[in-house]
Amino acid sequence: MKITVIGATGMVGSRIVAEAADRGHDILAASRRPNSTSAVSTAAVRPGVQALPVDARIASDLNAALAGADAAVLTVQAAPGQTSQFLSLTEAVLTATAHAQVPLLVVGGAGPLRSPVDPDSIVLNDPEFVAEEWRDLAAASLAQLEVCRNHAADRWTYVSPPAVLEPGDRLSDYQRGTTIVLTDLDGRSWISTEDLAVAVVDEAEVPSCEGHFTVAAG
Repeated sequence: MKITVIGATGMVGSRIVAEAADRGHDILAASRRPNSTSAVSTAAVRPGVQALPVDARIASDLNAALAGADAAVLTVQAAPGQTSQFLSLTEAVLTATAHAQVPLLVVGGAGPLRSPVDPDSIVLNDPEFVAEEWRDLAAASLAQLEVCRNHAADRWTYVSPPAVLEPGDRLSDYQRGTTIVLTDLDGRSWISTEDLAVAVVDEAEVPSCEGHFTVAAG
């Protein structure tokens, strides 16, 4: 497969680039500053990875990045105070992938997931899962999912990580759910970025056609 990863220099994006490349896929690692982190530089030396400067606000940049792609992954976060720009970027990528007829995986946040105790409540409003300092970021992920739902594009899937996402070991062992936050036997809702990347590439290889799903450590 040829997979375009938009946001390839980030904590999640660089792991997705590495995971997909290690499986033998051709990767276009797209970001505004392709050499801005050691993580993506390490991934970019793998065979089959091409780093490309792409400004997702520019339609011609997106069109070039998506040319010939079999799948695309969007993995960016809202910077503090820049939620509107983040949502505009998401909309631009949805438009470009729809035009290119490329299925899109949006790696978002846990904010839209529902509580395992009260399915009528989202975890955004539950301090057990979303601490106050992360609430704005979680709210941006909820707004991002709404942008996806309201867009005319119909070939997208929104992937919510659990409440805690951090670098760790690649165990290739995760549980998959739908729209209710997942926890392990100790009640923790977490996954390593490495295993989130495994789940994302699994979905790219064998699409489930689900609009929204979540994963967590197994």
